[in-house]
Amino acid sequence: MAKKKKKKKSKFREWVETIVSALIIALILRAFLIQAYRIPTGSMEDTLLIGDFLLGEKITYRLREPHPGDIVIFKYPLNPRKDYVKRCVAVGGQTVFVRDKVLFVDGVPFPDPPGAKYIDPEVLPSSVSNRDNFGPYTVPPGYFFMMGDNRDNSADSRFWGPLAKKFIRAKPLIIYFSWSPDPNAPSLNPPYIIDFIRLFFYDLFHFPMRVRWKRLGRLIK
Repeated sequence: MAKKKKKKKSKFREWVETIVSALIIALILRAFLIQAYRIPTGSMEDTLLIGDFLLGEKITYRLREPHPGDIVIFKYPLNPRKDYVKRCVAVGGQTVFVRDKVLFVDGVPFPDPPGAKYIDPEVLPSSVSNRDNFGPYTVPPGYFFMMGDNRDNSADSRFWGPLAKKFIRAKPLIIYFSWSPDPNAPSLNPPYIIDFIRLFFYDLFHFPMRVRWKRLGRLIK
């Protein structure tokens, strides 16, 4: 009895299977290994800039807790649908206080990271804001005190409290792309299609000038 010939897969079916396989792999990587993240605000300047695109890995903080000085990507506790990125400055059991913009952890000045900055010379009293004068506050066990490197322009643990471990998502690794904001770029307004086309060609033309080439491939620390 003659053997039946196996039907060859159609090109379309092969294409569909390739796309589906790639999507499954991408979802697995995103869920367990890698996270892409874009910096939307200036709270981590000058370590991370608006328009920086990061890759973060999800293994390290599953094996150990963040240490003081580590940068962390996490879910914003007041709205877990948003991701935030800040620097851990203290862990459970440590005492934090800020005096006239100087951060102390367990009574010792916490060194500013190389990219840290202060943009407002005014020192606000604690009766007005927690920004420049805060604490003392002892971080509960299992929690972390997070602060932005742009100390005068960061919504962080001084305002919304310590970060629970369950909200931690990833450790930033590298800047894979960096795109400088352009206030002159066309805005998108309904019905969008015309503005979208204008924006596309505007960005295409200005692409070489807007990319921060020197930041590409920079390790994050």
